[in-house]
Amino acid sequence: MHLRFSQDLAALLKLLAEKPLTLRDIMAGTSERGFSLIIGLLALPFLLPMPPGFAGPLGFGCLILALQMALGRKSPWLPKQIAQLKFPNWLVLNLISTLQRLTGFLEKIAQPRLRWLAESHHIWQLNGICIAWLAFLLMLPIPFTNPIPTAGILLLAMATLEEDGLLMCIAYGMTIAITLLVIGIAYALWISPTLIQNLFS
Repeated sequence: MHLRFSQDLAALLKLLAEKPLTLRDIMAGTSERGFSLIIGLLALPFLLPMPPGFAGPLGFGCLILALQMALGRKSPWLPKQIAQLKFPNWLVLNLISTLQRLTGFLEKIAQPRLRWLAESHHIWQLNGICIAWLAFLLMLPIPFTNPIPTAGILLLAMATLEEDGLLMCIAYGMTIAITLLVIGIAYALWISPTLIQNLFS
C-alpha cells in the first residue's frame, strides 16, 4: 500500500527539482489537500540542518496555514512574501532523500481509520490548533529541539490527509508529550549556567 501523503509529497518534491515553483503555484492546484501537503513541505526541512534566515519563513508559513485550519478555512492562503518562496534545488534534493528514508515507515502507520472522527469539521479545526501550537514551539529559539515538534506536525498533516482518526488521537497525545519535552529542555538550558556555577563554586 502506498500512502497519498508520501506519494504526493514525493511527487511534489520531484516537480520542484525539475522546475522550481512558488508556494503560490503549488497552492493553486491542491485546494483543501494543499493544507496537509504544504504544511508537510514546510515542516520537512526542519529535519535537516537549516541555513540562517530560512527557518523563520517556513515556520511562520506553517503557523499561518494551521491557524486557517483552526478557523475552519478549506483553501490555503499565505502572505505574498511567503507565497513567492522557492525551495533551492540543493534543499529539494536533500528533502527527497530524507522522504525516501521515511516513506517505508509512513506506509506502515497510516491508513483510513475512524473516518467518522477524521472527517469531523471540529477535528479539522482541532488539528489546526495542534499544528499551530507545534509550529509555535518550532519557531522558539531553543537549541536542538527542531526535529521534535516537526515530527508532531508531520504526523498530524499525514493523519489529516489520510483521514486516519486513530493516528490523529495518537498525534494528540504526542503533541502533549512534545510540549512537556520542549518545556523540559528549555528549563534545563535556562538553569544550566546556574548548575555549572554551583558545581565549580
